Amino acid sequence: MQKSTLIKPAILAGLLIPATAIAGLELGQTLGTAEADVRAALTELGYTVQEIEIEDGEIEAEVTLEGVAYEVEVAADTGQIVGIELEDDADSDDD
Repeated sequence: MQKSTLIKPAILAGLLIPATAIAGLELGQTLGTAEADVRAALTELGYTVQEIEIEDGEIEAEVTLEGVAYEVEVAADTGQIVGIELEDDADSDDD
């Protein structure tokens, strides 16, 4: 039974690592509780901030790094990253 207990966390960790650590950003990492703080932290890490707004208690930043677009979601109350998404060009409204 011990073997099964170890395998499940290992599989889960393998699935989560790509989504939780992207180009110098990790879930739980603190960037700041204000738009200006988040913008400064992301810029310092090399990201270009395209847009930033507060929505539903989260600071949402659309950023690019080396031509790749991401959306970074930060909890406005704690300043911690709660979501990192690789943006899909198909979702773009630019025509």
